[in-house]
Amino acid sequence: MARSVYVAGLGPGVGKGTVALGLVELLSRQVARIGVFRPLVSGDGDDPLLTLLTKRYPVVAPYAESYGVTMAEASALVADGRWEELISRIVERYREVERHAASVVVIGSDFVAAGGAKERDEIPRELGFNARLATEFGSVVVPVISGDGRGAESIAAAARSAYHSLVDLDATVVAVIANRVPEGVGPLPDAGLPVPLWSIPSVAAVAAPTVAEVAAALDATVVSGGEGALDRDVLDYVVGAAHVPVVLDHLTDGALMITPGDRADLLLAASAAHAAGNVTLSGLVLTLGEPADPRVVRVIERLNTGLAMLIVDADSYHTIAAASHIQARLGTSTPRKIEAALGAFEENVDTAELARVLDVARSSRVTPLMFENDLIDRARTERRHLVLPEGTDERILRASETLLRRGVADLTLLGDPTEINRRARELGVEIGAAQLIDPAHSPWRDDFAERYAELRKKRGVSLDLAYDVVRDVNYFGTMMVAEGLADGMVSGANHTTAATIRPAFEIIKTVPDVSVASSVFFMLLADRVLVYGDCAVNPDPDAAQLADIALSSARTAAAFGIEPRVAMLSYSTGSSGAGADVEKVAAATALVRERRPDLPVEGPIQYDAAVDPAVAATKLPGSAVAGQATVLIFPDLNTGNNTYKAVQRSANAVAVGPVMQGLRRPVNDLSRGATVKDIVNTAAITAIQAAAL
Repeated sequence: MARSVYVAGLGPGVGKGTVALGLVELLSRQVARIGVFRPLVSGDGDDPLLTLLTKRYPVVAPYAESYGVTMAEASALVADGRWEELISRIVERYREVERHAASVVVIGSDFVAAGGAKERDEIPRELGFNARLATEFGSVVVPVISGDGRGAESIAAAARSAYHSLVDLDATVVAVIANRVPEGVGPLPDAGLPVPLWSIPSVAAVAAPTVAEVAAALDATVVSGGEGALDRDVLDYVVGAAHVPVVLDHLTDGALMITPGDRADLLLAASAAHAAGNVTLSGLVLTLGEPADPRVVRVIERLNTGLAMLIVDADSYHTIAAASHIQARLGTSTPRKIEAALGAFEENVDTAELARVLDVARSSRVTPLMFENDLIDRARTERRHLVLPEGTDERILRASETLLRRGVADLTLLGDPTEINRRARELGVEIGAAQLIDPAHSPWRDDFAERYAELRKKRGVSLDLAYDVVRDVNYFGTMMVAEGLADGMVSGANHTTAATIRPAFEIIKTVPDVSVASSVFFMLLADRVLVYGDCAVNPDPDAAQLADIALSSARTAAAFGIEPRVAMLSYSTGSSGAGADVEKVAAATALVRERRPDLPVEGPIQYDAAVDPAVAATKLPGSAVAGQATVLIFPDLNTGNNTYKAVQRSANAVAVGPVMQGLRRPVNDLSRGATVKDIVNTAAITAIQAAAL
């Protein structure tokens, strides 16, 4: 088993940050205690990639303990000929991280020795330095080579060279990754290596700087534009110096237009072209320190472009010269770039094979991060098609971009396509791979109306009424799922729970052996994941319904890798109390045992006896469930809803759900306060449910 994997970049600008990020994401699904380490960081001790990894993942050591030495310290030691002392210091710091971690990802150095040696002389020294450290750490090595400007044969040759160069230095290489491979380069030829060779294509959303990065590099003043505007990717630069028609011909999607502030005609024309959807710009840069005329700014504001406007003191020539050398960097301020990088890694690297060659044993403990990352991984494995009815909601659009970039699901967004695209342009999100459908004008509307009228004819629903009903986005989306045009639906960001799930009850209905549809929340606590049911749907289930909820919840838990041990909750443990509510829980427990004698279940039982081994030892000694329950079934909605919210707020738990269960096809509800992360998690769960049918 590899305790440590060393990511070594062969040459500058290979993009090893993408590979390091992908590896940490992969290992976070396998182990509960993960470490990251950089042998060297910049002179001021500020490393954006290391900051990102230590903040995004619950690593075992904080940033200050996750690197060896600063570049300045390293240069001083090398200048004095104290190489062994440098190695010793780095190894000592690494061992402190390794001591507390089940697995460590090491991001190799970008060391440049003092004295200004040329790059061709530095790369061998860099390679030897990293190989030496990998050997001292006991790490296996994943070298990263650049595919930029290379063809398939050249990349294969570079991979062979990287492998043999490291092996000759006594490093243990387990895979080679070619990054930033140009578009159009076909499958790589057999490089004749005994280890896997994977290629990651150049992705503009990863390689391109954001407007914020351009602003920082140019020391620009941000005149207008919020966080979303500054997060746009800059894919091209256009200098505004010609007449309007000529400049319009040269504007491209993702372009940052650079022009003097007094060119009101170009500023208005570019903004209007963006607002009209002719082109999607990334922003505007005004040169010569000249602000735009306030009258022009007012017009641009009315166009509601969502673009950032920057001002720099330099002229256009020097501005474009400086901008063209700006390199993108993965960091905490670039969340969209992170998702794009992970998407590129996961789509092009066989993560199952990589996990195998790393031979990392999966932890028996399931942490919240492991659970969430496992959701994404499982959904990607059997990709399904989901419909999201709330297509113009900002959170839905941002989540859609993440879902598409990570390959979690194919998507259909409902709503006016013109409005959806306008909102996407305003937000700077990319949803081009999603299908957009307006229920009011869809050719499916007639068929859906006929089908719905047939289903609800006993309720007096006429064809005319059905035609109006299926225009509603939730009914239309549910009909898509029922007719096999989508595998599942996620809604509720700006609809009530009733509005989301009522169509499912009417159209999809429950599976044959379940009398009632219900829901669960996955409660992601600091050290475990629990399943709470039912906290969202059934106000006061009777004993038979409560048994159905318990059985459905146990199946849901098992489907998501949680061993079901079911606690039927009450204010009484065993026979310590009496009353109608206790009797209902006791009867439900008996039904569960009758229908699933193989399922560990205990009830009636109090919450503390269900989850606390010390309490369980006193109240129910010898129970297979008490003290270690994973599925907790509440006797009614009042108890369940209040408990999950109390635990969520007081224990800082993440509540994923409600996840519907018992339906023939998956439809899941969102809280109206759902975050983008909540939507991504729920969509992944829905895709997994669909794949299990």
